[in-house]
Amino acid sequence: MAHSSDYEQTPAIDFSVSEFTGALGDSVTVFPIVVAIGALTDLSLTHLLLGFAVFQVVWGLHYGLPMSVEPMKALAALVIAGSLTAGELAVAGLLAGGILLVVGSTGTLGRLTQYIGQPVIRGVQVAVALILLETGVQLGLNSIPLALVAVAIAGVVILAGYPRASALVVLCVGVGITVAQTGLPAPVYPTIAIGLPDVQAVSITAVEGTLAQLAMTVGNAAVATSLLLSDFYDADVSADELASSMGVMNLVAIPLGAMPMCHGSGGVAGKYAFGARTAGSNLILGAIYAIAAVVAVGIVAAFPLSMLGVILALIAVELGRTGLKSDQLAVTIGVGVIGLVTNVGVAFVVGAVGYLGLQRFR
Repeated sequence: MAHSSDYEQTPAIDFSVSEFTGALGDSVTVFPIVVAIGALTDLSLTHLLLGFAVFQVVWGLHYGLPMSVEPMKALAALVIAGSLTAGELAVAGLLAGGILLVVGSTGTLGRLTQYIGQPVIRGVQVAVALILLETGVQLGLNSIPLALVAVAIAGVVILAGYPRASALVVLCVGVGITVAQTGLPAPVYPTIAIGLPDVQAVSITAVEGTLAQLAMTVGNAAVATSLLLSDFYDADVSADELASSMGVMNLVAIPLGAMPMCHGSGGVAGKYAFGARTAGSNLILGAIYAIAAVVAVGIVAAFPLSMLGVILALIAVELGRTGLKSDQLAVTIGVGVIGLVTNVGVAFVVGAVGYLGLQRFR
């Protein structure tokens, strides 16, 4: 997979303090979402974290840039909410990976984006945010006092001017509480096994989840990420190239037990805002994920669910805030509400068809 010559002069890999803080800028949503999946499903947290560890390093070295690697948030929200089984999550990730690889390697992503209206993509983000928020509120009711403590901590972090870091700070406090109650867990060393999902997991629900995820991936993980890499790092990385790398990543990682992953503009913006300027931030974050994969499993098993609920609500608010930056707010909110009351796949299809019809009518 070749990449553009404009950044062949790869900057030196740096391991400075700013690269370390920049690495944390890409982890602010990854750790909370992955911990939620590890706590609420039977997926292996060790393998989920190792997937992020490996591909932080792979894409950092490949692009020579502080490249983001994030969960596919639509699919993550659906499996957290119980709308997708672990098998359906794997099927949806493999489908998305295959489609992204074909679309990216044939250079058709740029042509496809004109048919998917930005208000519809934003609407899918709002739908995912509403689903996460609903799940977060339900979990928060497990222990209202602990949930209130988590809300207070998040409020302090937000007032201090770091809203994107609020979920990560609550997660760290929750880990501290868990370790105080249970002690430090014994390390868990991963085993490597290759497996594909069962045929029964190939379902309409998995296909609907794939459609919703692709809507977000095209807009956020490909087009918006390409623009940000150009703005921040003067790097010429096309949306089609990013789609190809996401396709390869999922087709390789999911059979090894990782979850569906993508690039993302939020992670790139987070890395840049927190100080990352070289691929060193990716190598640092890869090491952090690998260490967490070995030591975090026992902690997550005992993590307070009510605090986890607040973490999901914080992620939902951040995602929803981004989704509402729409030039046709009525369409966006309509797609979001349809996604909450039906599912995100239906919302995407209805929204895309309705948006195209509206454009033709005008």
